[in-house]
This record gives sequence, structure tokens and C-alpha cells, in this order.
Amino acid sequence: MNTSETNPHKHRKLGLMGGTFDPIHNGHLLIANEAGWRLGLDKVVFIPTGDPPHKQDHYITPARCRLAMVRLATQDNPHFEVSAIEIERPGLSYTAQTLRALQEDYGEATDLYFIIGVDAAADLLSWNEPDQVLTLAKLVVVNRPGFDFPVAKLQAGLPEIDLNERLILLDVPLVEISSTEIRHRLAQNISIRYLLPEEVIGYIEREKIYLPQEEVLPALSKKGSSDAH
Repeated sequence: MNTSETNPHKHRKLGLMGGTFDPIHNGHLLIANEAGWRLGLDKVVFIPTGDPPHKQDHYITPARCRLAMVRLATQDNPHFEVSAIEIERPGLSYTAQTLRALQEDYGEATDLYFIIGVDAAADLLSWNEPDQVLTLAKLVVVNRPGFDFPVAKLQAGLPEIDLNERLILLDVPLVEISSTEIRHRLAQNISIRYLLPEEVIGYIEREKIYLPQEEVLPALSKKGSSDAH
């Protein structure tokens, strides 16, 4: 991360990490930290999605819970911030709309870097205003071994965008953690220790989310747990 003193007249580089974060896990944090360090970002802002248009047929944990977990997960890193812009804005959450609002808030002296996983980036042409996403922010695509990102297809779909200037492919240490797998483990009473920050595990235990109401979530994060999967 860029550790220089914050200067209102200095050109800043701001990373943006969007997602449902249902729940946020250590893989998200590692990617944000790695991108921040590799690209010299001043901050990485986590933006929990409010009402994602691509998940209208899926149940999503209430926004207040996802926002609380993101805040808990990022509170000990001075280079991480959290924005509730999409949660507070009514209607479906569109990235281009969020980027326009953030660019207006931060001003022209701030360059935006939108950090996204390679799978989601491969579907960028199906997004709302994909050309605006790449105009308002540089797209930082977190690649994974063995995946050939379709740059040519994306360039053909957005011929007016110079991807050499607007696209960054970033290889980071591979961490095979997914929010879907974490929810599955919780439903099966399998340990999630070391997959999430302890503060987030504690919140999940207290709120009893991701489980049927009649089930009681065991204290999976306590030291000495016999389940160390």
C-alpha cells in the first residue's frame, strides 16, 4: 500500500472491492491487501452490494448483517475502508452507477481501481453500462492459474475502450475459499475456523445466520475445538 501522508492536493489511487460478501472471508482480505500493495493503492474500499441484479433468484443475507461483517473484518487494517453506498441507495445495485457517484465524491484527483474476480470479469459485457465501468475505473482482474481471460472478446465488445490502458490482470496467491462453501459448512456444523476473521465468526455465532432458526451454531472459533477441518 501507499503509506505516504494523505494530501488533499495529491493524486490518489483508490481500490474498490465490491461483492455481496455473504460472508466476507480471508480470501477477500488477501486479494484486497495484495492488490493494494502491488498497485500502490492509498486505500481499498469494500462496497457490499445492496440489491445485486444478477442474484434476484437467490436468497441473500440482510444487508445490515453483511455490512456489519465487512466492518468487523476490515477494522484492524488502516488501509481498508468500508462504504455503504450501494446498501443505502434504493433499487438495484449497478457498478457503473456506484462508480459515477464515487468519482463525484472523491473528485478528479482520485483514480479508481475496481478489483474483481476473473469469473465475474469474464461476464462484464452482460453488465449494465460495461463501457462506463471501464471508463470510470481501471479494471483489476484477479486471475487464477489455468484460466485464460477472454481479453480479445472483451475488446471486441467494447471497441471504443483501450484495454491496454484500462485493464490490469493481477495474479495473487491462490486461496480456495468461497462464501458458498462457508455457508455450506455452517449448515452442516463443520468448522469455519481460519477461513474467516475471528470477529466475523463471533458475529455469525451471535446472530445465528446461515442456519435454520431451530439450530444452534456451535462455538466453532473457540480454541481447543475438536473439529479442525
